[in-house]
Amino acid sequence: MNRREFIKTSAVASLYPLLGACDEGVRWEQSAYVKPKSSRVAVMAASSYGKGLRDTILRGIKLFGLDVTDKRVLLKPNLVEFDPKGVINTHPAVVEAAIDSFKSLGAKEVIVAEGPGHRRDNEYLLTASGLYDVVKDHSVKYVDLNTDEVRLINLKSSFTNLKQLYLPETLFHADLLVSIPKLKTHHWAGVTLSMKNMFGVVPGAIYGWPKNALHWAGIVGSIVDINSSLPLPRFAIVDGIVGMEGNGPLQGRQKNSGVLVLGDDLVAVDATAARLMTIEPRQVKYLNLSGEFLGNLERSKIEQIGENVERYQQDFTVIEQFSYLKKIVG
Repeated sequence: MNRREFIKTSAVASLYPLLGACDEGVRWEQSAYVKPKSSRVAVMAASSYGKGLRDTILRGIKLFGLDVTDKRVLLKPNLVEFDPKGVINTHPAVVEAAIDSFKSLGAKEVIVAEGPGHRRDNEYLLTASGLYDVVKDHSVKYVDLNTDEVRLINLKSSFTNLKQLYLPETLFHADLLVSIPKLKTHHWAGVTLSMKNMFGVVPGAIYGWPKNALHWAGIVGSIVDINSSLPLPRFAIVDGIVGMEGNGPLQGRQKNSGVLVLGDDLVAVDATAARLMTIEPRQVKYLNLSGEFLGNLERSKIEQIGENVERYQQDFTVIEQFSYLKKIVG
């Protein structure tokens, strides 16, 4: 993308708040329907970020029979903002364990990539969070998705009026895209897990901070449209060892859950993670929409492997406006 195209695109992006939300009757292209008949999700016990984390993640990945031999794996953690007293970001130890695991499984290259939605100073976030040391020590490439070269794609679903989106080129050169979010509640989306984490792939250099065009177009619809249109295949590793409850994703409270959640159906992974938080996934609007065509939401369609979900459930508090998330759908 040259400078003239960039300026033109930025100007168009600034008009998104005038567009409003699209008709709910408009759904998705046939090619966007990727919902399997059933899904598997692994809940893995992980009491700390210390010794043994790599073995836990490696064991979890192997449960899904992923073949990454000679392939390029892109890890997308959640790197939003830094607070030395907070639990905002994916813990660097989880990213490190994932790097080790995919390398040991024969990956040709492992890349860490993120487009932080708040701070524009990516170098500061990398250093302060501890992720820079991980990337350096393991000699892996880091890509700032906010400033990467971009490609214009047509969205495969229409839950916003965006219709098209510029996405970083790096995504299209990966053989496997792995979302590694933090287990958190969210003051706009209800919960932020592996699907909401994909907000970070949208380049801030075009769409603003904190991804303003997506907020204007509608967060719920944007989450669904992004996830319907990203390259496949995908995988998720949710960092629930220490999560966040309350006024997330930045100002919530620490919540110790002692688990990792893994799977290749991001809808099913997030539904399971929500249940771990005692949140009804069908009440989470973007999950309910995504469950129609992107993955499985119903408990009966999700085979739980690893640990028992009920054993590791923690009652995550939510802000008042999301109290309905706690109401079970019959």
